Amino acid sequence: MSRRWKAALAAAGSIAAVTAWPVAAGTAASGTSGRADGGERWVLVRHEGFDRSPGVDRAPWRRDPHGPRSPWHVDAFDDDGEAWKAISGPLFARQLGRFGVFRKRVAFGRDGWLTAEVAAVDKDRDGRPDSRPGLSAATLPDGQRVARIHEPSWDAGVLIRPTRPLPPRYRVEMTLRGIDFGGKRGGTFDYDGKHNGYTREPCKTRYPWTFQGALPGKTRCEYPDVTRENGFYYLTILDYATPAPHGNPGIHYRRKVIMDGYYSDDDRWKNAGTCDPRTGRIYRTFEGTFNGVNALFARGDRFRETANNNVSNEYYIKTRCGNVSMDGPYGPGGRFRGHLTSAELRPELLPKAAYRFAVERDRTGYTLEMSGPFLHIGQATLRVHHDFVEDGRPIWHYNQTPGEYDGRFDRRLTHTGPAGTYTTEHTWPKGSAYPDSFIIGDPHLNYYEGSAYVDDIRLYVPENRPRA
Repeated sequence: MSRRWKAALAAAGSIAAVTAWPVAAGTAASGTSGRADGGERWVLVRHEGFDRSPGVDRAPWRRDPHGPRSPWHVDAFDDDGEAWKAISGPLFARQLGRFGVFRKRVAFGRDGWLTAEVAAVDKDRDGRPDSRPGLSAATLPDGQRVARIHEPSWDAGVLIRPTRPLPPRYRVEMTLRGIDFGGKRGGTFDYDGKHNGYTREPCKTRYPWTFQGALPGKTRCEYPDVTRENGFYYLTILDYATPAPHGNPGIHYRRKVIMDGYYSDDDRWKNAGTCDPRTGRIYRTFEGTFNGVNALFARGDRFRETANNNVSNEYYIKTRCGNVSMDGPYGPGGRFRGHLTSAELRPELLPKAAYRFAVERDRTGYTLEMSGPFLHIGQATLRVHHDFVEDGRPIWHYNQTPGEYDGRFDRRLTHTGPAGTYTTEHTWPKGSAYPDSFIIGDPHLNYYEGSAYVDDIRLYVPENRPRA
């Protein structure tokens, strides 16, 4: 039995005790139900409007001790995980010892139903984080109260997650009122003294975490630059209970369904496509504004073997321009490869306008939904559904309980680096179970920089579900 599976199963064992999610009497709009396009009727059980400060910025920092006893430990692909040590040799441990990671974990909202996870690197080892990322209450020009995710440096992370795993069936929503995590403005990546949302200091690299492990003979500043790649997780479901910012490769092994923005003009994506939801035509992402939304279902039967040494699932994508799997060409003449972006946001319309992102888990699978004034089509709601297993293609780790899955997609994976290999003996065994937890923000400790305004995080359960 793999260590990763043991940890996931242990976390899943607590689901029965934490999925009550009673309707919160006295909360704004409690008991209000609504019907989504899929026909399910939902009742609101939790709502956070950020009328009060979440209390994150005044909370003390705590140094992450790493190792299995760390409150932020996950599995072999953790920040100091066995996988990176095995494929990198002693070099990885030496690099990890050259800096510290400081963290905050703060519950907020009614009954503490939400948790903020904040992390920042201490590169000069002076005993305090090098930057001050955070989550605070803010007021928009129209008087609307919102939360501001503030991440002034790429070597930090800020995210919002539920304090407890999500129930078996749910709808979770968030409203975006502002975004400045890269992409073009006015046709250029260079604005406000930044490039692609990054301030212009040198040595912004992905050190020390890469999918291939630690890079021999490379110093911190010789690692690959990150400033051509910025992004933001609008709403994504992970397969364990306590997500927090970590080195970026690990999260690629933990995602079930994804709605994120990835604003990159890296040549690897020169053939990627973006959907025009009005006409159904696909155009080159490089011809757009780099403010897209990727709506992705992580495949449980295929992995991105070449690029990431199996430390990432392949993706299946459904859009108004058609459905594609990212491991093959698509579009007219097969001219496109890579992400098929669902639509492009218009950040310049915020905060007067807003975007709503929602994920639903019902009896059959997951639905991804986005609403707002998108480029080309204007105000629209875009909604796609994928069954847990559809045409023989599973969503990765969809099962919250062992009884929902029979082990048919389990396999052995070997991850290779400059110093050796690490083998995951069982990626998805029979008897395993994986809770659902959402994230909003930036979960990467060595990528992404910027700020965003988030409002109205809401959790719904089916209307006919017994209320505790």
